[in-house]
Amino acid sequence: MKYIKQYLFLFLVGLLAFSCSEDLLEQKPKSFFAPENVFIDASGYEAGLVTMRKALTEGVTGSRRHYMVGEWSSSEAGTPTFQMDWFQTTPFFDRYYTFVPLFSESFEFIKNANVVIGRIDDIEWEDESTRNAILAEGLWHRAFWYYWLINSYGDVPFVGEEVKGVRLDYQTHSRWAILDKIQSDLEYAVQWLPETAVPGAITKGAGNHLLTKEYLANMEFDKAIASSSAVINGNYALVEDRFGSEADIAEKNVIWDLHRPENKNIGANTETILAMVDRFEAPAGAQTAGLYTMRHFHASWWHSSIRDSQGLRGTFDSGPRYDSLGRGNPDMISTPYGFYDIWEEDGFDYSNTPDLRRSDVNWIDKHELVYTNPESVDFGKPINPMYMTAPQDSVYKHFPLIFYKTYQPQQSPTAVPMGGNGDWYIYRLAETYLLRAEAYYWKNQLDAAAADINKVRTRANALPIDASDVTIEYIFDERARELFLETPRHSELVRVSYIMAAQNIGGYSLESFSDNNWWYDRIMEKNIMYTTIKPIVIGNTPAIAPFHVLWPIDNNVITANTLGTINQNEGYVGAENNVAPLEVVE
Repeated sequence: MKYIKQYLFLFLVGLLAFSCSEDLLEQKPKSFFAPENVFIDASGYEAGLVTMRKALTEGVTGSRRHYMVGEWSSSEAGTPTFQMDWFQTTPFFDRYYTFVPLFSESFEFIKNANVVIGRIDDIEWEDESTRNAILAEGLWHRAFWYYWLINSYGDVPFVGEEVKGVRLDYQTHSRWAILDKIQSDLEYAVQWLPETAVPGAITKGAGNHLLTKEYLANMEFDKAIASSSAVINGNYALVEDRFGSEADIAEKNVIWDLHRPENKNIGANTETILAMVDRFEAPAGAQTAGLYTMRHFHASWWHSSIRDSQGLRGTFDSGPRYDSLGRGNPDMISTPYGFYDIWEEDGFDYSNTPDLRRSDVNWIDKHELVYTNPESVDFGKPINPMYMTAPQDSVYKHFPLIFYKTYQPQQSPTAVPMGGNGDWYIYRLAETYLLRAEAYYWKNQLDAAAADINKVRTRANALPIDASDVTIEYIFDERARELFLETPRHSELVRVSYIMAAQNIGGYSLESFSDNNWWYDRIMEKNIMYTTIKPIVIGNTPAIAPFHVLWPIDNNVITANTLGTINQNEGYVGAENNVAPLEVVE
């Protein structure tokens, strides 16, 4: 509790820490407090870091700007509910999703990092190690958002300094140039990041975890093995026994415990490398709207269109079932790939797999979505989608729920159950093992790759695999089993697509990246929404093309940059005006 109080105090100070110019890639200031009035001692810089930590919650919170919705609905595991036709995703129109606005919003977070980085020597530091640790965390945050940008949009401008006046001369930098820059920054940062820190702060483990991703993206696989090994051999361990707030509930299991929000930042959870802090008891200025996971990723099982065999309303948005399953109104439609296909292994399927990650206690399956109207003749029976007012809508109103990841009650008794406040993983050790397994795979060390994958599978009670089973496709199936909704799926798929294109694997190349890439081929193989079901939902039918591998850059940003050129991604309007990106970050 002491750490939480310190964190909340520093966050409130941090809210006042930044102002910014009327710069193209910057947001308007939220406060009249200028940086020169804040960065006068170490506590001012610490407040700046807390503001950056708060920005990490943007990945999993909010009713519309929920980045994981965009990431997972841009993959084989989901499709966007309101915009299943990707040809409607343009530089001019973002609908409800992050595909366009993530670009500009990321630069606000980068701006915060640049202020701390650029002003690090504005004071005389009594302790040089404190200065270096603060600088290291600022560099980590900038690298975090740039890693996301270059694996969502490809080539983007690199802004590496605090902008104090109006700038209209931005130029696009090559993704590879930015990758080199942030990799170098992180190599410095991990030398100074602390081994341990308060919840939500960046540690050496988080530094090496992100650096592993950078090394993989830059195809420096030996370095990726070394940085991931530094995490695996460090202060962390996979959690294998029951623990935490519900450990005494016998029918639950360790996977359930691992994903209770209240368990993510406690000492017994030796797997957490970095988890954001989001508490209902936080002061008004520090409190978020909550995780919103039950809203974004649960089916609309409660909707008035759910009818019984007599045509009467079958479910209601009230009662205990509503409180526990939430008011699902999914922005992402989950696909059979995620809730059925990846569990078909070793003769098992989703219904009988020994894998605890798909155990009945952890999921709410279709047959468990039942009629809740006590006046209905079908009360207590499974919902029949054919009785719905529009049966075609069953794709987003009737699908299994990955309950152990998404369930978080609303702490306020008057709040609509969308998914209340709770901590959430940014990085945990299971992903580190899978990242190292991928590095071993690229080096053709398949025995070592299988051993790392089996560490994760064994904890989940899944059967181990052999070296002959290891492929990049299998690694990403395992990532879906272990990390569903946790990590930016689209970004990691794009990262691998670049690796394959750069090495001319599978017939891919960088020259034809927008016309032929692994991301698109995998989606067309695994996501039957685009190939078989093709439902008409809210006026559009699923459609996607290879160039959608990269998201469009906001046209308003491009046209306002009158003294420079910000490139548009190929396939979108405006790409005809592109110029060669800068290949060096100066």
